[in-house]
Amino acid sequence: MSFTRCDATPAWAELHRHFEAHGRDFDARHAFVADPERFTRFSQQAPHVFADLSKNRIDAATEARLLQLARDCGLEAQRDAMFAGAASNATEGRAVLHGLLRHPDSEEKVPVAQELPGFIAIENIASAFQQVQGTREAMLAYAEAVRGDAAITDVVNIGIGGSDLGPQMAVLALEAYRAPGKRFHFVSNVDGHELAGVLRQLRPESTLFLIASKTFTTTETMANAQSARAWFEAAGGTDVARHFAALTTNVAAARAFGIRTTFGFWDWVGGRYSLWSSIGLSIAIAIGAKGFHALLAGAHAMDQHFRTAPLASNLPVRLGLLDVWYRNFHGFTSRCVAPYHQALRRLPAFLQQLEMESNGKRVDRDGHAVPYATSPVVWGEPGTNGQHAFFQMLHQGTDVVPLEFIAVRDAEHDLTGHHPKLLANALAQAAALLQGQADAGGHKHFPGNRPSSFFVLERLDPASLGALLALYEHRVFVSGALWGINSFDQWGVELGKVLARDIEPRLSSGDVSGLDASTAGLLQRLR
Repeated sequence: MSFTRCDATPAWAELHRHFEAHGRDFDARHAFVADPERFTRFSQQAPHVFADLSKNRIDAATEARLLQLARDCGLEAQRDAMFAGAASNATEGRAVLHGLLRHPDSEEKVPVAQELPGFIAIENIASAFQQVQGTREAMLAYAEAVRGDAAITDVVNIGIGGSDLGPQMAVLALEAYRAPGKRFHFVSNVDGHELAGVLRQLRPESTLFLIASKTFTTTETMANAQSARAWFEAAGGTDVARHFAALTTNVAAARAFGIRTTFGFWDWVGGRYSLWSSIGLSIAIAIGAKGFHALLAGAHAMDQHFRTAPLASNLPVRLGLLDVWYRNFHGFTSRCVAPYHQALRRLPAFLQQLEMESNGKRVDRDGHAVPYATSPVVWGEPGTNGQHAFFQMLHQGTDVVPLEFIAVRDAEHDLTGHHPKLLANALAQAAALLQGQADAGGHKHFPGNRPSSFFVLERLDPASLGALLALYEHRVFVSGALWGINSFDQWGVELGKVLARDIEPRLSSGDVSGLDASTAGLLQRLR
């Protein structure tokens, strides 16, 4: 089954006409005056996440045209195909079934590809789910054993990309739910300064290393794993099998390393979608089996919302359409994420990979260059720190940068006065971006009408975090589906890896033959 690319639809041309007539000069302040119900119309409750979109440069007429664009592009069919196991990752011939990882052990039906004739799908999705259940059960049992082992005080996750960003972000986010008596460390960079800094804090007899690499060949991960094992043995460690576990499908390589405890996953689990799999073992050790199930349940609730809610009231769809509107019509090149909760401090980095690795593409699914922009730059820092760093540019800079606030209603601490100040700052910044301020002198002039979205979680717990992350996953899928690109491969990371393998031995030999002049000169400078 084929899908229509956004620029080949009637709705795309209509959106361009609408933007020139009404969208370019849209002022959300005037929209609030004209529509007293604007907040209600452009806010909604989704599973565990409330979203206020009313401060954005959008109205009912714009949203209606964007929804028509989604229909013209076959968004619903693309979504259903993904959930049913179709080869949505066409360049690698793979299904995209991270949603299956959080499907509950219940009587609820797993979607099957046979219900979607015309799609090449995973052969037996029911069998795949049985494997998911078996691996999940074994992983959680191991996590509980580690949690109950008082001799293990430190858990070190060694991975990179999705094998680091997801688990690290989630463990930090859920620190209020962590097992007492356990410290968690994350090592990803091949720069030895990172691993050395962690090792200085450890004792071999009380440390568990988790080596997270699907193939057990990832260059950075294996360099760090080998150095960790060398340190372990040099410091008197005597039982690699007890103190090392692997999250990999390459069991033979793990056994050759000395590891006996392995938990696998599947080729339909992309790295940036893998925290729900055995890659999330560090999360499960931190928050326990009950907490991990709650994390999965929150994500599954958002999956169900995305699968079943009408497009007009489907929060991932509304956000993905807003992203297309801003990127392709307003020409906004970046989006800032400001979580007003210190525990979410690694969320912007996680979202960078999720969106920019997924949608940072210049060709469509057929390999044809696209004539429009795709992924924006995603960046950010927690509030209130960001206010004293880059909010100057957001308020008064020459570029308009849509901003996303994430606030949590209930605090997990009992320090008097802190949480009201935090929430007041989030509300005030969003209001100031919208309202602006007139100043004839110019220096204190705020143009206002700077767009923002505001997400509210009642509390930051495993279920709400799971829902929030799944919301972002599906939002990225929506914009990628409309752009007609493959959001699930990442060929752009491969070329540099190939060149690095060639350059590394040259740093010892000094051989610069075949290198460009700049690389040759730099190599000699670095020797």
